[in-house]
Amino acid sequence: MTDAPGTTETGTTERRSPLDEVHRAAGASFTDFAGWQMPVRYSSDLAEHHAVREHAGLFDLSHMGEIVVVGPEASDALDYALAGKLSAIVEGQAKYSLLLARDGGVIDDLVIYRTGPDRYMVVANAANRHVVAEELRARTAPFEADVFDESDDIALVALQGPDALEVLQQAPGFGIEGPGNDEEDFVAAVAALKYYRAIAATWEGAPVLVARTGYTGEDGFELYVAPERAKALWETLQETGGPRVVPCGLASRDTLRLEAGMPLYGHELSRDIFPVQAGLGRVVALTKDGDFVGRAAIEQGPAEGAPVLVGLTAEGRRAPRAGYAVFDGAGEDAREVGEITSGALSPTLGHPVAMAFVAPDVAEVGSSLFVDVRGTRVAASVTALPFYKRGA
Repeated sequence: MTDAPGTTETGTTERRSPLDEVHRAAGASFTDFAGWQMPVRYSSDLAEHHAVREHAGLFDLSHMGEIVVVGPEASDALDYALAGKLSAIVEGQAKYSLLLARDGGVIDDLVIYRTGPDRYMVVANAANRHVVAEELRARTAPFEADVFDESDDIALVALQGPDALEVLQQAPGFGIEGPGNDEEDFVAAVAALKYYRAIAATWEGAPVLVARTGYTGEDGFELYVAPERAKALWETLQETGGPRVVPCGLASRDTLRLEAGMPLYGHELSRDIFPVQAGLGRVVALTKDGDFVGRAAIEQGPAEGAPVLVGLTAEGRRAPRAGYAVFDGAGEDAREVGEITSGALSPTLGHPVAMAFVAPDVAEVGSSLFVDVRGTRVAASVTALPFYKRGA
């Protein structure tokens, strides 16, 4: 087990990260997330958000699920089980994909790493870990492939921000898996590592998968390591980076991904939403050979007039929040045309931003809409996603 079990006031079992002791010592505030007690913030949401945009932030993502699919037909099995063509990625490559229901809705969004010729690691959202594992077992059953839920044997630490590469290169103890295990080789390898690629490395002699992936809109790395090594790794990265590396909680992670236009399951994605509605039609590989779960429904498409996801920007300081209604006018006779799925006052841009599902006839970039913010109609404009793009 990677977590230290505890008991909530209702008597249910909670799960704690292998880094729980570190978070509490740092004065973190906690929230329940899919049954896990996870840090929501350490100092302030704004400070942690700006740290990632300007230097580097350190996140504990050990609540995520890691499910391994291995066997001579693992590629074919995943091509059938998932929306993407996983057989097309090479060893050391990662791919964003979707686990679809047969009716075309989204069960979960995933990142899949090919970690060997016949081995893949599927990273699932914490709340969907068990559902994803069960679905993968059922869907791969006709193939010569086995599915193992290894979530309890893996901790995940993310180092995100423009200084992430330099900090990782300077951190002691890293090497490349294999003969030599040379730190200089590691420094060169991570510098050459492309986005959505990963390398098998070591840290203090123990295996660690180093991936150039993330959920913040910045450059950065996600490090998959044994739970018993997570605390020492976290502390080493903090000590190496000094004031440039700030521990960050789930609150800043949410505003960072919102600015980057990245969907969050349960908000922009759900079993009631087709990928194309959320702007993810490109993720579904309709050109791949053979059938895959959800293909017939995807080819048919959502119902005519189904809402589509858009970005919204507004002036002032009153941020739209999830669940707020969207209208095509400010008057009492205005038509309700959608609903906010995520929203915040953007720390980077200084004005409110939101994502919303709206009627297709008002979804064109530049369209003027209004959001009901606690009884007041706030003017908003449909804006292309993402709101923020590094280097732009």
